[in-house]
Amino acid sequence: MSSVDRSEYTEGMERIDSNILEKVLDEAAGFDAQSYTERDVRTALSNDALSIGDFAALLSPAADGMLEEVAVRAKDETRRRFGNAVGLFTPIYLSNHCDGGCVYCGFSRDSGIKRTALSPEDAERKMRAVASTGLTDVLLLTGESRSMSGVRYIGECVRAASEHFRSVGIEVYPLNVSEYAYLRECGADSVTVFQETYDPEAYAELHLSGQKKVFSYRFDAQERALQGGMRGVAFGALLGLGDAAKDAFSCGVHAHMIQRKYPHAEISFSVPRLRPFVNSPSYVNPVSERRLLQVAMAYRIFMPSAGITVSTRESPSFRDNVIGLCATRISAGVSVSVDGGDDGNDGQFDISDERSVAEVRRALEERGMQPVFNDYVRT
Repeated sequence: MSSVDRSEYTEGMERIDSNILEKVLDEAAGFDAQSYTERDVRTALSNDALSIGDFAALLSPAADGMLEEVAVRAKDETRRRFGNAVGLFTPIYLSNHCDGGCVYCGFSRDSGIKRTALSPEDAERKMRAVASTGLTDVLLLTGESRSMSGVRYIGECVRAASEHFRSVGIEVYPLNVSEYAYLRECGADSVTVFQETYDPEAYAELHLSGQKKVFSYRFDAQERALQGGMRGVAFGALLGLGDAAKDAFSCGVHAHMIQRKYPHAEISFSVPRLRPFVNSPSYVNPVSERRLLQVAMAYRIFMPSAGITVSTRESPSFRDNVIGLCATRISAGVSVSVDGGDDGNDGQFDISDERSVAEVRRALEERGMQPVFNDYVRT
């Protein structure tokens, strides 16, 4: 088993008793996308429950030539477990202050964007406006800055959101178990953390400073969130930072192992590609829509009950086509700017789908899908 160096942990970073990271790195070390054949792909598609090896085959170049067959299985799994229902939500950016030196992100400490944070009062006004569209599911986001958007501040915003929405997710910097428990008490019920890339060497080159540079602390975030009482956790690799197939494989294995250890957890995936942003670099590895579709369908077949979210990073046509095939959740009426202006000065990335909630709802209904504004009853 791989040995993981946690010597970079800084004061306050909690260590938990878990070997999932070591197991994922071991599986990734043995992953060779070129080694799979069409026969391996057909074997995977014929199995009721997929092994990790079957999942790997679906991410291979051999599967790229069989996407129609993969799509049939993916659509069948989606319809059997989710019907034609599609969950709608929107993200609300609370703060873009960031202490991280991530070279690929518009929020990076050195990106030169305009910095701002919503006051709890301004956040609630924004929440009321979002709630007026009919949405009952929201995701609250901040940059990676404990000093400018502390846990107590996030808690205040979560409490406000819980007054307007039935489901409140958070996508913030990784926290300790007790901090996740506190935000759960405030009204949060799910946590999203993107590992970005699962290649430790590439990760070190991309994350130059701040808490986020500690690969293993970030990796364990979903497990700490579940130990803190969160209902659901979402996983994602930011495709385009490294080898897309290997990152997607590692992400899927990570989620699979968490599900096995915590059977009660509601697991979901996001399938983001790297998007342009202010002062963005040109070194990224392009990921095609076809490759993105292959990854999303592989997730669906490997973990049939997991949710799959496609964000406004992607085009309206791609999002409309992937819904019902493998994706089950879609954002609408999105602003990636804290102040809602989206003037290119303080957004995290450039969005592709600028449609309103009403426009997304209408597009889904025209395709015979059922837009769902709430599928969770708060207890």
